[in-house]
Amino acid sequence: MDSFRIDELARRLLERVPPALRSMQRDLESNFRAVLREGLGKLDLVTRDEFDAQTRVLERTRARLEELEARLASLEGAGSAAAPAAGAAPRSDSRRS
Repeated sequence: MDSFRIDELARRLLERVPPALRSMQRDLESNFRAVLREGLGKLDLVTRDEFDAQTRVLERTRARLEELEARLASLEGAGSAAAPAAGAAPRSDSRRS
């Protein structure tokens, strides 16, 4: 998480502190930042750029999968249309024997 967002979160937390405690504003603000950086640093997060790149990869993979599924379906359709004609001849031959 970038420094700007951490600073923004620290500022928002500081706004919620009661006015009587605001005299310690600098200490609280720096402590908020430290706690936020430490806590967020432990999380397994990715940047927005990494997320967007993986989203594009997934979209391409899905499109390719759909193409391959359509191709497989057409091959299976062509194969099943040829199979009954080939399968019918041996059965009729075996009955004649």
